Amino acid sequence: MLDRNTLVKENFKKNVLKQDFPQSSCLLKPVDVGLSNSDVIDLFETQVMSRVLDLQSRVMQKKGQSFYTIGSSGHEGNAAYAKAFRPTDMAFLHYRSGAFAIQRGKQVPGETTLYDMLLSFAASKEDPISGGRHKVLGSKSLFIPPQTSTIASHLPKAVGAAFSVPLTKRINVAGEMPDDSIVICNFGDASSNHSTAQGAINAAAWAAYQSMPLPLVFVCEDNGIGISTATPQGWVAANYKNRAGLDYLYCDGLNILDTYQCAKRAEHIARTLKKPVFLHVRTVRLLGHAGSDAEFVYRELSDIEATEKQDPLLHTARILVENNILTPQQIVDIYQGLEQRIALIGEQAATRPRLTKASEVKVSILPQQSKIVNTSPQSDQQRAQLFKHDKHNLSKKQHLAKLINWTLLDLMAERPNIVMCGEDIGKKGGVYNVTSKLHQRFGSNRVINTLLDEQSILGLAIGMAHNGILPIAEIQFLAYVHNAEDQIRGEAATLPFFSNGQYTNGMVIRIAGLAYQKGFGGHFHNDNSFAVFRDIPGVIIACPSNGGDAVDMLRTCVQLAQEQQRLVIFLEPIALYMTRDLLEKGDELWAHEYLPPEQAKAPLKLGSVNSVYNGNNDANDVCIITYGNGYYLSRQAQAKLQQQSINVKVVDLRWLAPLDANEIMQAINGFYKVLIVDECRQTASISEAIVTMINENCQDKNLALPQINRITAEDCFIPLGSAATTVLPATDEIIATVLAMTASNNSDKKVTSLYERD
Repeated sequence: MLDRNTLVKENFKKNVLKQDFPQSSCLLKPVDVGLSNSDVIDLFETQVMSRVLDLQSRVMQKKGQSFYTIGSSGHEGNAAYAKAFRPTDMAFLHYRSGAFAIQRGKQVPGETTLYDMLLSFAASKEDPISGGRHKVLGSKSLFIPPQTSTIASHLPKAVGAAFSVPLTKRINVAGEMPDDSIVICNFGDASSNHSTAQGAINAAAWAAYQSMPLPLVFVCEDNGIGISTATPQGWVAANYKNRAGLDYLYCDGLNILDTYQCAKRAEHIARTLKKPVFLHVRTVRLLGHAGSDAEFVYRELSDIEATEKQDPLLHTARILVENNILTPQQIVDIYQGLEQRIALIGEQAATRPRLTKASEVKVSILPQQSKIVNTSPQSDQQRAQLFKHDKHNLSKKQHLAKLINWTLLDLMAERPNIVMCGEDIGKKGGVYNVTSKLHQRFGSNRVINTLLDEQSILGLAIGMAHNGILPIAEIQFLAYVHNAEDQIRGEAATLPFFSNGQYTNGMVIRIAGLAYQKGFGGHFHNDNSFAVFRDIPGVIIACPSNGGDAVDMLRTCVQLAQEQQRLVIFLEPIALYMTRDLLEKGDELWAHEYLPPEQAKAPLKLGSVNSVYNGNNDANDVCIITYGNGYYLSRQAQAKLQQQSINVKVVDLRWLAPLDANEIMQAINGFYKVLIVDECRQTASISEAIVTMINENCQDKNLALPQINRITAEDCFIPLGSAATTVLPATDEIIATVLAMTASNNSDKKVTSLYERD
């Protein structure tokens, strides 16, 4: 008994020779839509290539040579709209877009798309896009950023990329795409129901409704089923046909003439009118969701057979025969010739080397590209104008929020490609006035008030980063990022990894967070956990505890994002935004002077710690490792303990990822007692990592292990009101713990090194 893969293939050949074709949905001829006979043959060959690749992948899988069988069968009509767009129009594609990638590859000389895709199936490290890390459709030369198993997660950044095309021209920044480019983004009917798709499409419509130029074509390829769940008939059209801000178009994706004609109409609207288009394309799904999908379990055989009779290759064969372009036998000959060709290429691809070492796999996590960008230092007159609203305060010490604000002012003036985006960051200046006056100085093109949707904010930033812009996105509160964490984890951070370093999206994401807001807002505003970021490979987490560090760290973060294309989380402790005093009212010990860029110190090294120690390396002294609010509390404890003749060294980590083991081990060198003060929860907090780091480093080097204690927050959400501090570390708790640690004094000798063993 033949399997369905073989049946679909054999039925195609048999039906072509019998001229048993499905009925046409329209009576168009090639000349009616501006296609020549050779164009139609070319599109048919692309469709066959895509189909045969699907079948070849399943053959290779049985031999242990291929590792991915989600194919494009039934969606081969996307070859037609690939032809309708330019190869420089950036395309964010879902996984059933094999024909699109092949057709676009034909538009650019020197491409070897068939071989490249087979290398990807085989997970060969010679795969030119991912280097064997995943089967992805992507190409730097074809303007196709790689996507993995996308379920709408690519839509927000497609909106951002489209928004960036006219934006680069308005702000006079050289983009990666030509000024008249459009962005294409396709997805399935089932994916259109995902909250991420709903948010992205809404964001595009929201912008267009306000006449913001947005040259974007959403392509919904509607095959009527999401794995095993049917899409209600008419659902997609009912949702989007009359949507404000969107131009809705429909075509029969089984008919390449109708698809091409409709796509050219969509292209005109997007490119000429700069408006977003929703192109609804009818397709079918053949051969199940993937090779492992037993479709007969949830579909009747009669339904499967009826779908197979709507094979888009049969529809194109009918066009070829009815228009006397090819004979049935010539069509079959083309199919069989491509079968043989792709089988031979597949055999070759299967022999190519794969990744064999973790070091090979990991090498692309961090971008390998370096982009040195010349800044534009401001003259004295320009800076005087820039800071005219604060000219009387520039020489005075300031709190954290003000110093971040001034740093952003200088950075945006020096780097014209910086664009900020976030909720309420415009004229309002943000919830805590951190972005005050930025909109007035740089305008709405560079300080963008977004809609209230974190997925859209991050997608906007990711998309802009694809096109030469350096985004600084703001998430209003740390807890809000959970609504959109996949944009960081699954899209931004993975881009260098899945493109073998060819695509990057350097950016800074500013997040107001952490606890100690005197009970304000409960756990949704007092979020004391950033664990969501710590396991994302390649992400930098910066957390300044004071304004002086914030200035230097933010400048370093922007430099890392721009020049090394790093993805940076800049975590700002809300409770310390307006803090000026440390020990008593008016002492100004937590306020700092602002040094303009030309007077600034050398760039702050990633991973470098800061410490304050008034002791003399006594064996009974305690070293506290902390960050953020914990550093502030520990400094208070340090002063009170010193009054009791107990000396404490307080180390501010500043950089929470990656942790620099050498810096930390050097900081505790000479101390037999180490206390970690961590305002995050006991479970999954960074203190666990630090304890492990110290233990492993001591064991690896056969060193003496210090006594280690931890103070953390409770494994609890933060309540509202005065009860908030009951679940958080406190100054008195730090003092009590240090006193307990020093009460058990084991030695009066001077400690010359942590690394001495008794």
